[in-house]
Amino acid sequence: MSTSLPRESTWLAVIRLLRWDKPAGRLILLLPALWAVVLASGGRPDFGLIWVIICGGLAASAAGCVINDLWDRNLDPRVERTKQRPLASRRLSTRVGAIAAIVSLLAAWGLAQFLTPLGYWLCVAAVPVIVLYPGAKRVFPVPQLVLAIAWGFSVLISWAAVQGELTWAAIALWAATLFWTLGFDTVYALADREDDIQVGIQSSARFFGDLAPLAIAACYLLTSLFLAWTGALLNLHPLFWLAWGGATGLWVYQSWRLREPLPRAIYSQLFAENVSIGLLVLTGFWLGAWLL
Repeated sequence: MSTSLPRESTWLAVIRLLRWDKPAGRLILLLPALWAVVLASGGRPDFGLIWVIICGGLAASAAGCVINDLWDRNLDPRVERTKQRPLASRRLSTRVGAIAAIVSLLAAWGLAQFLTPLGYWLCVAAVPVIVLYPGAKRVFPVPQLVLAIAWGFSVLISWAAVQGELTWAAIALWAATLFWTLGFDTVYALADREDDIQVGIQSSARFFGDLAPLAIAACYLLTSLFLAWTGALLNLHPLFWLAWGGATGLWVYQSWRLREPLPRAIYSQLFAENVSIGLLVLTGFWLGAWLL
């Protein structure tokens, strides 16, 4: 007698739709926001503001994930990594997806009320980028750049939430975040490159082709340089430079590993390793600012 697996509950499907079952993707979004909060506050952030940033980031990223899946609900079934997503597998309806996106955006909007005026309007400015990113995959050869711009808003919003203005250090940190995101998301895209070619979805992995490993290494190099510029502008404690050196070394090692084609699972692993690298940078920023 055969047995079947229990049917997934609707709530678990919603959690998967929001990507809350994959902490790496959520952490890697929150880290640049936390970098900014820590630096803008001189290493002494308000923990109430940190919770607002974390919850707002989770809500905004959830909305972005759902909007992406609504756009791609007819394409995801043709990609190995995404074919079991709740909307792609029809486990959830588009109506449920639309409701989840609206609720997430409203939650993010509500939390934005606790920010400074500049922080609030930066949140508003980020929404069109979040909404249009999935469409960019259909017409723009490097859609990961659009995602990187969306990711970069987390730095600007968080910095403005603390200081009420943007400084050159904030711009340097934004640039570091942009290139870091472009780098690690190109790594992530390498796992889907063959499927994307068949489906007709654009990606930086397709755009760079055989030069993708070199492009990723260049992005990591620029990330390291802009992080160094941030540290120099703020005259951070030498402990920051110790963390910066460690992070740079890990990016060099990851770039070296990417010189040859790898199994799909390894690309996901390398993407996830950037969470640990980002935490190392966060630790360096916190100590570097706090010990001044």
